[in-house]
Amino acid sequence: MDYNTLKSIFFKFQPETAHKIAEFGLTSLSSVFPGSLSFLANKCVVNDARLQQNLFNIVFNNPVGIAGGFDKNAVMIKPLTALGFGHIEFGTITPKAQKGNDKPRLFRLVEEESIQNAMGFNNEGAKSVSKRVKKLYPFVIPLFANIGKNKVTPNEKAIDDYENLVREFNEICDAFVINVSSPNTPNLRALQEEDFIKELFSRIRPLTSKPIIFKIAPDMSYEKAVEICSCAVINGADALIVNNTSVDYSLSNSPNLQNFGGLSGKVITEKSAMLFKAVADELFGKTILIASGGIDSGAEAYRRIKMGANLVQIYTAFIFKGPFVCQMINSEILRLLEADGFAHISEAVGVDVRK
Repeated sequence: MDYNTLKSIFFKFQPETAHKIAEFGLTSLSSVFPGSLSFLANKCVVNDARLQQNLFNIVFNNPVGIAGGFDKNAVMIKPLTALGFGHIEFGTITPKAQKGNDKPRLFRLVEEESIQNAMGFNNEGAKSVSKRVKKLYPFVIPLFANIGKNKVTPNEKAIDDYENLVREFNEICDAFVINVSSPNTPNLRALQEEDFIKELFSRIRPLTSKPIIFKIAPDMSYEKAVEICSCAVINGADALIVNNTSVDYSLSNSPNLQNFGGLSGKVITEKSAMLFKAVADELFGKTILIASGGIDSGAEAYRRIKMGANLVQIYTAFIFKGPFVCQMINSEILRLLEADGFAHISEAVGVDVRK
């Protein structure tokens, strides 16, 4: 059965139900079919030295990662690795378990190959997730812990939540992703300000030697994005992810568009790429840049790499392109590197900056 046929079946279910079915299928593979993950890895993992990078003193076998939000509770780490990802960002994790926003909260914009989510950091909580990750860590590929504040935590107490999460996951992840950019927790994006960023890093930077990655929202001016990203880097961020989901609903013409939640997928490709370019033009060479938002092909991934990205992340592409999307993207990047005469991905990173 090809993925288009499987997708037509999945898309008959509500999106969140379909995600749960896929999650159950992926997590059950190795127990139901022994050796299935090795079989998948043989099909999906692209092992090529031209894609390997050492960043933060961590080896990334390829540049394509799964973005935060797909594996909220770190239950799919092994099968996602078998599907060829070069790093996995699990979470967003909050200190206490929370149910998230009311359902329905996940919507497909099928004709635009995009989704809209208003999940609201639904997760099992730090203790439950850390217990699960401890059984795996250290792992064969880098694991990023995406951390956020609980909905009930007021903004003036938010840093307490981030401190607790850094302490909880410090020994069982390879990097932290600071999430203050989701549109689905009330007032969270208000924390994307210099004073908060300075205080946040002054309190969490002494707690860990692990890389700290700051993730921004796309719904701001280029000047604002550069300002807060520069502030984060000056105050201790080791990398930036550009960007999270968008609340610019003018990007979509879908009849299924809602007036809440964040957009991801093709509808935000250009918005994300242009914001990334603005940040990269100012900060390339000063920090590690990670591109996210509307990446669903090797060509788009390669475009962001040439703009200055060492790594790229996907989410919605997995839903619309299927489980072999990572293999497809990495293989296409290799073809594009060869066509441009580059012997290694590092030669392509940032070649278009300020051109």
